[in-house]
Amino acid sequence: MRVVIGASRALMYSIAAAVWMYSAVSWAQTYPVKPVRYLVPFAAGTGNDIVGRLVAERLTRLWGQQVIVDNRGGASGSIGAAFVAKSPPDGYTLLHCNIAPNAISLSMIADIPYGHKDFAPITRIGMPPNVIVVHPSVPFKSIKELAAYAKSNPGKLSYAAGLVGTSPHLAMEWLKLRMKFDIVHIPYKNAAQGTTDVIAGQLPINVTNLPLIIGPIQAGRLRALAVASAKRQTQLPDVPTMQESGVPDFEVNSWYGVCAPAGTPVALLDKLNADIHSVLRIPEVEQRLTQLGMPPAPTTREEFDQFIRAEIARWAQVIRDARIPKQ
Repeated sequence: MRVVIGASRALMYSIAAAVWMYSAVSWAQTYPVKPVRYLVPFAAGTGNDIVGRLVAERLTRLWGQQVIVDNRGGASGSIGAAFVAKSPPDGYTLLHCNIAPNAISLSMIADIPYGHKDFAPITRIGMPPNVIVVHPSVPFKSIKELAAYAKSNPGKLSYAAGLVGTSPHLAMEWLKLRMKFDIVHIPYKNAAQGTTDVIAGQLPINVTNLPLIIGPIQAGRLRALAVASAKRQTQLPDVPTMQESGVPDFEVNSWYGVCAPAGTPVALLDKLNADIHSVLRIPEVEQRLTQLGMPPAPTTREEFDQFIRAEIARWAQVIRDARIPKQ
């Protein structure tokens, strides 16, 4: 009798699991049935916002449901990321995930209210590199000349970048560590304002994401010293990489992607991955992202998860080596 009861119970569990799986797949196929919140954890006008709005607008067309961009900046993106981490795992709140809140901040912010385990990575969108630019009036025209000038003029140089813990800030701090010079970080809550101040000549150097800065570079309002990508950028063919500039293995891409709250059904995550990939394959979207210096670089969900984990470990090491205190 015990054997029969046990077998019956196992059969009931199997049926329940099959029903649940069928329901989840069916639900994913009809998704979305209402507007979707696409949270960009940075201010409007930033590189993240520009790309996030492009993806959201195309998903709106694909789904026939409004994908609403919600800008919730602050604390290097961690305020918006924390909001998504605590949101229902139903696919109706998505995060425009990024190197700062999803990798760097985990080692930079004391008592951060979330971890990597609180997100379900969906796909990478692209990998825009950081770029170091200067006002056209400055005397140095290469990374080596910048380092030499900084060493000869200690304490006289400063650079505009995002807040402490953003990828532009960490990129320059890593460069300072590698080339043994020191300049002062001037943090900006809005990275676009830092760029504006360098264009106006109020500061000599700006480190930021390429999508935000490519226009002023092409217009000659700023001079690019180097891009931090592995290869030169198609839109800036005359600008060398950091590795070409004498800094081996130096690559910093402020990658963008899409994440959902942990616990989101796998069938829905698969649909989101497929739909975002289809958006990134649209010729107009691919062209626009390439113009911004970040050709589409989509991944599987598993690849994106592994990529983020590697980035978390990498930046934790840089923060320790540079002795940057937690915020």
